[in-house]
Amino acid sequence: MNLENLLIEIGTEELPPKSLVKLATSFASSVENALLAAEIQFSEVTWLATPRRLAVSVKQLSPVQKDRLIEKRGPAVGVAFDAEGKPTQAALGWARSNNVNIEDVGRLKTDKGEWLLYQGSEKGLPIKTTLPDIIEKALSSLPIPKPMRWGAGSIQFIRPIHTLTIVFGSELVPANVLGIESNRLVMGHRFLGEKSFLLNHADDYVEEMRRHFVVADYNERKESIRAAVNDMALKENAVADMNEELLEEVTALVEWPVAMTASFDNSFLEVPKEALIYTMKGDQKYFPLVDNRGKLLSRFIFISNIETAHPALIISGNEKVIRPRLADAQFFFATDRRHTLESRLDSLDSILFQKQLGTLLDKSKRIADLAGSIAALLNQDIAAAARAGLLSKTDLMTNMVMEFPDVQGVMGMYYAKLDGESEEVANALNEQYKPRFSGDSLPTSPVSIAVALADKIDTLVGIFGIGQTPKGDKDPFALRRAAIGVLRIIVENNLALDLNTLVESSIDSFGDKVIRQGLKDSVIDFILARFKAWYLEQGVTVDVIQAVLEVRPTKPAEFAARVDAIQQFKLNVSAEALAAANKRVANILSKNSVELIGKIETSLLGDEAEIRLYEALNHTQREVDSLVLVSDYIGALNRLAELREPIDNFFESVMVMVEDETVRKNRLGILLKLRQLFLSCGDISLLSK
Repeated sequence: MNLENLLIEIGTEELPPKSLVKLATSFASSVENALLAAEIQFSEVTWLATPRRLAVSVKQLSPVQKDRLIEKRGPAVGVAFDAEGKPTQAALGWARSNNVNIEDVGRLKTDKGEWLLYQGSEKGLPIKTTLPDIIEKALSSLPIPKPMRWGAGSIQFIRPIHTLTIVFGSELVPANVLGIESNRLVMGHRFLGEKSFLLNHADDYVEEMRRHFVVADYNERKESIRAAVNDMALKENAVADMNEELLEEVTALVEWPVAMTASFDNSFLEVPKEALIYTMKGDQKYFPLVDNRGKLLSRFIFISNIETAHPALIISGNEKVIRPRLADAQFFFATDRRHTLESRLDSLDSILFQKQLGTLLDKSKRIADLAGSIAALLNQDIAAAARAGLLSKTDLMTNMVMEFPDVQGVMGMYYAKLDGESEEVANALNEQYKPRFSGDSLPTSPVSIAVALADKIDTLVGIFGIGQTPKGDKDPFALRRAAIGVLRIIVENNLALDLNTLVESSIDSFGDKVIRQGLKDSVIDFILARFKAWYLEQGVTVDVIQAVLEVRPTKPAEFAARVDAIQQFKLNVSAEALAAANKRVANILSKNSVELIGKIETSLLGDEAEIRLYEALNHTQREVDSLVLVSDYIGALNRLAELREPIDNFFESVMVMVEDETVRKNRLGILLKLRQLFLSCGDISLLSK
């Protein structure tokens, strides 16, 4: 049996650049899974993709499926034969359906009875027979939110399809997929070289594509662009502003990447660099250049899809394209400077934040009040925090931000400095949105921290207060991101802030605009629940996280300290035994009304083991309380671990549920004291091995 390589290519109109990788990997994954399910041997499946094609390469593919063993269970023996041992109609009909004689079938014996059993084999189908269906299903399962039709047909796909090529070794596999007949014709570059060529062998695909000015391997194309941009930046004594998202989008826009350098007028550098960078990267997909101090230069790198002996024409064209965009930014900046941010406050009253929660001016006033309160809790500048909170949304009314939304905040910072606002206030306008995404940096100053927390908590309380909580993957107000931002700011700065205080203050600021009943607990529980995803990403086990969630500490910094402590405690040799003992205590107490358990009477302590445990608890409690008071949960848990011996002795020697009610309640009181002592750090009864 000769193993051959397979090449599948779907030639299309230009595919959406931001979806290209997702489409290509999904296509390859679906083909691979289908081959595995069909039991067709292969060694590797890889994907290739350009703006005008999705391709899958399968290495060392078998030409046929494996033969399959078939087992079919028939009627029970008692039903298959009558009293004389003759086959019944049920047995004969089943045998006919499987094309076998009743005498040739076997028996299947289990502890539940005995049945007729047919065993046979099914010849594997040729790959040429199975491939069309595999490809059709793979394409139909692609993540395409809005498929389109073209021409007069009813076929739907993400973009119109022009070619279908399926070559197994040197053999063309006949197929009709999405209305297109397979052939050897493959499209080359749209403008360079021959428009198309015939693919004679699957192994020739990548090199034939290259010969026709197409780098088919996406990752090769991506790395070649990265290298070319960095090399060109080095020649300019500069650094390219190149993030992965932009690099991947550019890679998905070209088939034959050629890096070129262009420039713009130095006068545009008077505009804040963030606005210029935004339009270069976001609108034009250019790579801006900065010097070693981060100062923007008047040159940029772009990737052309055409190789030419006259690059000056392409460079000139790109310079003409970028100039009006930069001129717009320059005009907006000059126009915006005629008005102060403070003068824009009244205009915020014309923009709704949310219909039930009022305007952006209402939100700004709430942020100002809450930011001032947070600054007071942190012993920081209350007036500066309140001022920054009040001005926090005013840059949304500027021409620059209306045209380039991604520069909100940063333009507020520039305009605030021009208005003569303090450095702290100006920086807070920029940092109020941090962290904007996972891994983003945090606000750097106390005033910025106060405003960022106030903004996020105001949104959380307001949206929860009108009942629009996130459902499933729908989170239009980005409440999950806001909650994680609150936690990160407090924990990573080790701030002694309590969510109870912050959420209560925010609720009060809304007045009767929100439904207050249960609101505080709902918001706090939602914020604390974000710890689970955060810590799971860091490799913390679910049982450790749940142990802390169970005691619900509302100070995020303390929550984090408890998680760290319990994580370390799990390594203690006594941890498993103490967790089991705590679980036992919790089970006993759950079956008895804790409210009816009275004060522990020392006169009722008779057994030596219970006396020792009681004395150990009293002594340990004093030490643990002092350690918890300074948030030394590691020390507290290590001290609690010393209770292992008296706890073990107690359960070995003492019967808790005795008939004497007073003694029973007294012993339950000891267990309750023990349980409460351990809960001062976390519910370790939830820890697993």
